[in-house]
Amino acid sequence: MKYSLLIALVIGVVSGLSIAYVDTRPHWDDAGISVLMILSASFISGAISAQKTWLIALSVGIWIPLFNIVSTNNYSSLIALVPAFVGAYAGFLTRKIFAKF
Repeated sequence: MKYSLLIALVIGVVSGLSIAYVDTRPHWDDAGISVLMILSASFISGAISAQKTWLIALSVGIWIPLFNIVSTNNYSSLIALVPAFVGAYAGFLTRKIFAKF
């Protein structure tokens, strides 16, 4: 495993867990900010490493659905994986574009 992939996964897991913690608080009701944070964290993690982008997206986005499925049996939170994959692949493409220059 390359060092950049390890860094991207650590950043992804830490930021994903932090976002999921805030998102599952009882008085937090702002899905837009959660989506923006998932998108940003996965973009940054995807831009750090150019390999296994799907794993980087999962490292950020899996925590909200996991917390919600375990605590409230809410499977609709799987939609949080969409911005994680969009952000990770956008970061990957941005890295590829700027690597040419």
